[in-house]
Amino acid sequence: MAEEDDARIRVLQSLRGKICEAKHLGPSSGPTRPRDFSTFCTVNLDQEEVLRTQVCEKTLSPLYGEDFYFEIPRPFQCLSFYVYAKGVFQRDLPVGKVAIRKEDLSKLSGKENWFTLQSVDPNSEVQGKVHLEMKLNELITENGSVCQQLSVRIIACQGLPLISGQNCDPYATVMLVGPARSDQRKTKVKKKTSNPQFEETFFFEVSRSSSYMKRAHFQVEEEDIEKLEIKVDLWNNETMAPDVFLGETRVSLKILRNDHVHKAWYLLQPKGNGNKPKPEDLGSLRLNITYTEDIVLPSACYHCLRALVLQSPDVKPISASAAHILAEVCKEQYEAVLPVVKLLLHHNRLVPFVSSIAELELEQTQEANTIFRGNSLATRCIDDMMKIVGRSYLAVTLKPVLDEENLQCFVQKVFSSITQSSASCPPLMCDVFRSLRQMASRRFPADPHVQYSAVSSFVFLRFFAVAVLSPHTFQLRPHHPDPEVTRTLTLISKTIQTLGSWGSLSKNKLSSFKESYMYDFFKSFQEDKCIEKVKKFLDDISLNVSKKSSGLEDSVVLKEGEVQKRAQGRKRIGKRNFKKRWLRVTTQELSYHKQKGKEPLCVIPVKDILGVEKLEESAFKRKNMFQVIQSEKPLYVQAGNCVEVCEWIEVLSQVSRCNPGRLSVFHPSAFLMGAWQCCKAQNEGQPGCRPCSTATLANIQQLDIDCDRETEKIFTLFSSSHSNLQKMEDACASLSVYLGQQKEQEEYSAFTIQDPMETFQTVQQIQTALEELQGHHAAHGAAADEPGTIENPIVGKTS
Repeated sequence: MAEEDDARIRVLQSLRGKICEAKHLGPSSGPTRPRDFSTFCTVNLDQEEVLRTQVCEKTLSPLYGEDFYFEIPRPFQCLSFYVYAKGVFQRDLPVGKVAIRKEDLSKLSGKENWFTLQSVDPNSEVQGKVHLEMKLNELITENGSVCQQLSVRIIACQGLPLISGQNCDPYATVMLVGPARSDQRKTKVKKKTSNPQFEETFFFEVSRSSSYMKRAHFQVEEEDIEKLEIKVDLWNNETMAPDVFLGETRVSLKILRNDHVHKAWYLLQPKGNGNKPKPEDLGSLRLNITYTEDIVLPSACYHCLRALVLQSPDVKPISASAAHILAEVCKEQYEAVLPVVKLLLHHNRLVPFVSSIAELELEQTQEANTIFRGNSLATRCIDDMMKIVGRSYLAVTLKPVLDEENLQCFVQKVFSSITQSSASCPPLMCDVFRSLRQMASRRFPADPHVQYSAVSSFVFLRFFAVAVLSPHTFQLRPHHPDPEVTRTLTLISKTIQTLGSWGSLSKNKLSSFKESYMYDFFKSFQEDKCIEKVKKFLDDISLNVSKKSSGLEDSVVLKEGEVQKRAQGRKRIGKRNFKKRWLRVTTQELSYHKQKGKEPLCVIPVKDILGVEKLEESAFKRKNMFQVIQSEKPLYVQAGNCVEVCEWIEVLSQVSRCNPGRLSVFHPSAFLMGAWQCCKAQNEGQPGCRPCSTATLANIQQLDIDCDRETEKIFTLFSSSHSNLQKMEDACASLSVYLGQQKEQEEYSAFTIQDPMETFQTVQQIQTALEELQGHHAAHGAAADEPGTIENPIVGKTS
């Protein structure tokens, strides 16, 4: 991603984790104690479902084992995990839920925890916020006396919950509550919206009349202020059933003691915070959750630190570079690798950096059979590089065979698919493999096999074997496989690992194989023809000069799923115009089908896509809509949730971003009733009124990477490791002065310092860049939103 956000501060959120397992689901005793039933678990932002596990059949202690990662595209209050009992002839029933407020997520990062399931009821499903304005007025009566009047203005609400999956019909009640009074007013009902605009004002008398002549100025009586409060309830209007409670907030009139006007956003709360006196024992759920929030400053703020990291491949020795130092000082090295790889990858600086750190590792490797076997900086960088640039390669090579049902019989298919896939290997991976092969041959010239094992240890052990073992992680299968399929995938993965262990393909190596029952199975791969196929494959991906790719020749499925699609404008607006369709995006075309596996109803070549943008909710009174702009009428699509809509837009934007004629402006709403609803232009061919969000890239191989965000992550890692950075600086200073003293060297043996002077200089440059960025962040913090804004609403009182 180009640094297009040059002037604004962005708050980017992401969530990574794992739904591990549940225990003892359902009531623990009594007549309602269930027998075994089938369950699944969902991940919800507030009440919007964004992810669902596969169904675990007939067990009260299901093992889900589902990893997840997604960017969070909107503000939210609560992250929830719901466990449902799968219905056969009726709707799915909630067993219980785990609800974690946003402010508590940081306490759980990276740790597995057991959570007790809570019951699901309307009071516990509260979400959203309300915008209030309260004002004290001086009112003079006809007889000249003065009374004090409170005006309460209900301006709007935002983010109210869905009711049965649809937008609600909300209204608000406003009550002035005191020791001996309870005056209530009610707004009008707003139809089918989660973000109603009320703009209604109500008046309440808050003090007794007094002589105007006796009061020099308006002043509220202390006693009234202490005892009165405003209570605002939100309800969903029901026609054939009792109205549904949506939330409440209470505001004391004390807040008007020093200021006669108060205007703020308030979070809606459940009654009594949703607590029950005697909660039921519904079981527990084991989760691993990591929530990340990056505050990304304008691009210019990152210039110094970004330049330091991008200079890393040119620094001699490589251990004195900023990227290598980051890996040295971080508590967990793997956290430092990914942002560095992405930043270098975006600027075409990764191959020389990987070559340098791999050469450093080879210098420290004593035996050829242990080459690149540890979790070093070099191996981690190459691992992450392969996961980023090799995703389509995996889809071309493995997805067709992993979709087979009888996995045991296609081990040979996987082997053949891999060894015949060299033409699809990304050029960047080939460049890295060629560099590794050359360095390994120079380091161990007497070993003829090391040139192959240097490459096979990555492409087989760390790429294909991992993808086969966890196909859901690489989008090769939709869910975590069941235990029987997992066992078969494990056998296939171990087969691929033997290919990666080049030495095990030589004769007489299987006698020491641990699993004796697999001896005959693996023996088939000792045949000369198999060894030659592996050798030719490794030669093809590591000897050939980097190929200039003109894009993927094979059609690879990038994303598919069920959506709601609007008809192309031939019928009146209404629900009938939206139909369920199966949407499918490949590297060559976008198509939609009546059902999965059916013939396409419409095919749009990728080269014909002129833009992919979000659609305003007001266009069709529907959330999570996007539009695919082409030369004919736009294709309007509704995704299942806020995460899916961003995923669809990202995939379609990436695959079409280099199309000639891509639009620079678009209409964020629809052309209805003879006019564009956004700008009111009456010509359907009128150019758009808003700039497109995705800029065109000249190079099709350039990845969509947010460099400012990755640099911010690097800044955060350096800041959290400041004590280790200071120790490295002290170590460099000490080694420069006391060269040769073993005592001093042992004290700093945790760091790789080849050139103390060069490393010392880089550390000082890093600290200067960090101080500059800390100043920018401090300025942002000083200008942060005050409590009561829409971004930072006040948590009000509850009943």
